[in-house]
Amino acid sequence: MMNTTFKHRTIRVAALLAGLMLASAAFAHVFPQKQEPGAGASVAAPTQVKLTFDGPLEPAFSSLTVTDASGKQVSTQKSSVDAKQPAVMTVPLPALTAGHYTVHWVAVASDGHRTHGDYGFNVK
Repeated sequence: MMNTTFKHRTIRVAALLAGLMLASAAFAHVFPQKQEPGAGASVAAPTQVKLTFDGPLEPAFSSLTVTDASGKQVSTQKSSVDAKQPAVMTVPLPALTAGHYTVHWVAVASDGHRTHGDYGFNVK
């Protein structure tokens, strides 16, 4: 028969491990920390969109696209993750006319967890 002290210790260790596993899962997702151009900004036509995330990205599965107000994709080149700064992703842009644009991002953390979102900016 198991003694009570050992049983309580086992339960505490199991609870601690479960908590650590949940905490690591919560931190496994990456999210944008800085956007250029920024969300809601009104700017001169940018030559690229650059997002800096809070952790390294998996380049093969992460992407950025930009659409105009009608939903047509205006970014014609593929986005890329910076090899020297794996938390930074950019996509080059053609010459944009005045109007509203939406950035759509998919970020896959180096451990495989996926997040996605979008935000808008305006070109003056």
